[in-house]
Amino acid sequence: MTLPTEKRTLLTIITEAIVEPTLLRDLDRLGVRGYTVSDARGRGSRGVRDAAWDEAANIRIEVICPRPLAEEVLRHLQARYYANYAMVTFLAEIEVLRPEKF
Repeated sequence: MTLPTEKRTLLTIITEAIVEPTLLRDLDRLGVRGYTVSDARGRGSRGVRDAAWDEAANIRIEVICPRPLAEEVLRHLQARYYANYAMVTFLAEIEVLRPEKF
């Protein structure tokens, strides 16, 4: 049986936890209907981010939305955050059930 899915875009943002309140307000203002926030640890161009203290904590925000909205959010992130914060973003095309939620 084929499931009735529709295509959406998964936008993933990995960034410094310090920007979470401002970033979530921006997502709301841009029209994002929902998101998931989780703690994140790892190593990248700015070294190890192990969350041993609040200043080193990272978060991962996942947003499922239509592609045009994901691109609008990416443009905003690039203009507002990239120059001053450790931030990685990426998109993935996904299929969802209950597309009306996104």
